Amino acid sequence: MLILASGSPRRKELLEMVGRPYQCEPSEADETVPEGMEPQDIPEFLAVKKAKAVLAKHPEDMVLGADTIVELDGQVLGKPGTKEEAAQMLRMLSGETHMVYTGVAILSAGQEAHFTTVTKVEFYPLSEEEIQEYIATGEPMDKAGAYGIQGKGALLVKRIHGDFYTVMGLPIGEVERHLRRLEQQD
Repeated sequence: MLILASGSPRRKELLEMVGRPYQCEPSEADETVPEGMEPQDIPEFLAVKKAKAVLAKHPEDMVLGADTIVELDGQVLGKPGTKEEAAQMLRMLSGETHMVYTGVAILSAGQEAHFTTVTKVEFYPLSEEEIQEYIATGEPMDKAGAYGIQGKGALLVKRIHGDFYTVMGLPIGEVERHLRRLEQQD
C-alpha cells in the first residue's frame, strides 16, 4: 500500500486524479533544516525526513513524502503565519519571477527514490487591492509563498516555465513514473 506522508489536500487530489490508491498519514517529522542549506536542497531534504518518519511506523509499505518551497532571490517564502505576512509575500512576488521547488521521496524497506523538480513562475504586477482581495479568500494561508496556483491564485500568475504540478505541490507525472519503476523492482 502507498502511504502519503502528508495532509495536503492538493497532494491527495493529485493522487486521486491519477487513480493511485493510497492511505494518508501526515508526518510528524521535525522540519528543522541545517543552517546554510541552499533553498533548492530544502524540499528534498524535508521530503526524505517526512517519508522516513512514516516508514518507521509502516515498514511493510511504500511511503511518499513531499515538500514545496517558494524561493525569490535566495529567500525562502514558506507558509504565512498571518494575513500581514501573506500580504508582504505577495508584494515581494508582485511583478517578479520566482522559483518553486518540490522535493519528493518515495521509500520502502528495500528501495528509495528521491528528487527535486523546479518551476519558474512569473507574477503579474499586483495592486494593493488585488493583494487584499486575494488574502480575503483565505486561500494564501496554508500555502508556500502565500498563493495556490490551482485556485484563485491562478489570477496572479502571468506565466510558468516547468511543471504546473510542481507548483501545486506534487509533480505527479514524475512521481507516477518513479512509483511504477519501484513497483516493478519489487
